[in-house]
Amino acid sequence: MDPTTDNAGQSETAGTARASLEALRAEIAKAVVGQDPAVTGLVVALLCRGHVLLEGVPGVAKTLLVRALASTLELDTKRVQFTPDLMPSDITGSLVYDTRTAEFSFQPGPVFTNLLLADEINRTPPKTQSSLLEAMEERQVTVDGTPRPLPEPFLVAATQNPVEYEGTYPLPEAQLDRFLLKLTIPLPSRQDEIDVLTRHASGFDPRDLRAAGVRPVAGPADLAAARAAVARTTVSPEITAYVVDICRATRESPSLTLGVSPRGATALLATARAWAWLTGRDYVIPDDVKALALPTLRHRVQLRPEAEMEGVTADSVINAVLAHVPVPR
Repeated sequence: MDPTTDNAGQSETAGTARASLEALRAEIAKAVVGQDPAVTGLVVALLCRGHVLLEGVPGVAKTLLVRALASTLELDTKRVQFTPDLMPSDITGSLVYDTRTAEFSFQPGPVFTNLLLADEINRTPPKTQSSLLEAMEERQVTVDGTPRPLPEPFLVAATQNPVEYEGTYPLPEAQLDRFLLKLTIPLPSRQDEIDVLTRHASGFDPRDLRAAGVRPVAGPADLAAARAAVARTTVSPEITAYVVDICRATRESPSLTLGVSPRGATALLATARAWAWLTGRDYVIPDDVKALALPTLRHRVQLRPEAEMEGVTADSVINAVLAHVPVPR
C-alpha cells in the first residue's frame, strides 16, 4: 500500500472523528446549559481511556451531563447511587444459584456498561469504593477467582458533593490517583440560570432527552479513530521535559505534603495530547499542557493543614507552579 495514500486515509478518518466529537458540544447543550469545560473534560477522558471525578453541589446537572454524553455517543450507561449500605457485589455482580440448572451463574452488576455514573461515591465505605479500583485500572472485575472483561469503551464518572461531609468517606489518595481528571461543576451564571428556567417553563423534561432533541452524533467507531489519531500526536522532548518540571515543582512546594507522582505526569502528557488533537493540531504546545494542568493535577496533590487554614487551594498552588516553571520556546 502507498504510505501517502494510507496517511491521507488516516487524516480523513481522524478529521471526520474530530468533527463528530466537536458536534457533541452543540448536541449536549440542548440538555445542559453552560458546562462546555466539563463536556470537553469528559471527551478528553474518553480519548485517554481515563475516568473522571465530577465535583459540584447538588442540582448543577452532573447526572444529566453524563446521560446526555452517553446519548450523543450511542453508549450504554448505568447509574449507581452510592450509600453507606452498598456492597461491592452490588456494583460488580455476583454468583446466583439457578434452581433450574442446580448451578451458580454470574449475574453482572451495573459496572458492566460503557459509562458508569457513580453518584456520591464518597458516601459508601472504603470496601465498596475499592471494588471499583480493579474495574478502573484493569478494565475487568474478578468474581470467585474468574476475571471478567468490561465493555469497551468504559468510563467511570464519579460525583461528590464538596460542601457536605457528614456521613461521608473521603476517597484515599491511591483511589483519587486513578481518576484521570477532576472536574469542578460550578453554579451557572445568571443568564445560564435564566436559560435553564426558560427551558423548563417550555416543557423540558431532563428524563426524556429524545424529546429535548438530543441525538447521536458520534459512535464507538469515531471514538476508536480519534484515539488512534491522538496516539499519533507528536510530543517534542522539550514538552516532555516541561511536563516533568511542572510535576517535580509540585513536590517541592512548601504548601504541599504530597506532590504529583510520575503517574500524574503521564496523565498530564496524555490529556495535553488529546486536547492538542481536539483543537486541530497533530503536535503538543505548552498551552495544551497549561490548559489541562488544573483538572489533571488538582486531585493529585495534598495541602498542608496550615496552608489550607490560610486559604491556599490546590488550584492556586498549581497556578503558582505554572507561573514559575520556565516555558519551552
